[in-house]
Amino acid sequence: MSELIQNARRRKDLLKHMIRQLHEGQAPEQVRAQLLRLLGQIPYDDVVAVEQELIQEGLPVEEILRLCDIHTAAMRGAIDVSKAPTAPPGHPAHTFREENRALGWQLRMLAKAYAEVAALPDDADAGAPMTTIRGYFNALMDVEKHYLRKEYLLFPFLEQHGITGPPTVMWGKHDETRALLKGAMEVLAAAENLTAGEAKSTIELVLEPASTAVAEMIDKEEQILLPMCLDTLTAAEWYAIARQSDEYGYCLYDPVETWRPEGTPEEEAPAGDADRVRLPSGSFTVKELTAILNSIPFDLTFVDKDDTVRYFTQGRERIFARSRAILGRKVQFCHPPSSVKVVNQILDDFRSGRHDHAAFWIEMKGRFIHIEYFALRSPEGEYLGCLEVSQDLTAKRALTGEQRLLNYGDREATDG
Repeated sequence: MSELIQNARRRKDLLKHMIRQLHEGQAPEQVRAQLLRLLGQIPYDDVVAVEQELIQEGLPVEEILRLCDIHTAAMRGAIDVSKAPTAPPGHPAHTFREENRALGWQLRMLAKAYAEVAALPDDADAGAPMTTIRGYFNALMDVEKHYLRKEYLLFPFLEQHGITGPPTVMWGKHDETRALLKGAMEVLAAAENLTAGEAKSTIELVLEPASTAVAEMIDKEEQILLPMCLDTLTAAEWYAIARQSDEYGYCLYDPVETWRPEGTPEEEAPAGDADRVRLPSGSFTVKELTAILNSIPFDLTFVDKDDTVRYFTQGRERIFARSRAILGRKVQFCHPPSSVKVVNQILDDFRSGRHDHAAFWIEMKGRFIHIEYFALRSPEGEYLGCLEVSQDLTAKRALTGEQRLLNYGDREATDG
């Protein structure tokens, strides 16, 4: 006789009993073995339903949060997502999954870097691999935008459907992960000239817990949250999420396709004068202003007063690559670790009013690149942010004499 229990109610009751065993101190490995033996593969919606029932029966959210990682360990490999719905490109669920793929790549690279440190003798210099690790953690900090979209766009719709427990628990895990990532970045910022032995301790005590927290949240989303949301939310609700997502930005991924539920009309742009961006010396339509900014012969990037990247031009030949994934991201996390100290100094000097301008020039791939930073202030002197202006001056540096005749590029103009 098969030991697999198929009855839905009995299956949920048994799963609930096993979760309570975890809370009573039973080893996750033992509970996991029981799960696989008695239940086989657990439908993802059962996990959500049981967690919700436990909270309704009086199990404190704080207790579930405390043992959430143990739940994950006990159920790893036992959750059946074979029937989970899919989503097309541009759909918010597809974007969440693509962000998880990008985060997963960073985590795999981190694991390799951890292994590189582990292979060093304890008295060896770990400076190079720790710099690499810091770069990957810079990228992981982008997960904040992913979490914010879940918290402020996804969770409210789940709550409207009566699903309140899992979002509450997951938000708590977000906060734990944020604290771990913040601690990791603080340690990495101060971790100069470490020996391999010191680096190994840092990885074990601070860095691995942070990267593991990110990885476990990915598992929770892929196995439980996103399938549940695709089952629960309507197309109109997903569309509402999609329309508001740009405001929060995206994590290591730029969703280039726009998703719109079938039958939803395209939004019409405002007509006439209402569509114009008005400035003190004139006005533009949004289309005109976009074309102007993307046609100027230099790259602009705007960072607001809170050090958050808000805008960049999209010229045909950008000097430094930019994607919309950086929008909403702290500028410190958009630079290599070796540059962050200088970035912070410039921003601090601009914010305090000590300076208003900084300039650099570099040779890059045979090109002469000029980079300037300007403090932006209101007429009253309020600090508004920083504008980065990057320009390839290679051709201009080579100019001599004068050119007074019309010449399109290398060909002289001729009369018609």
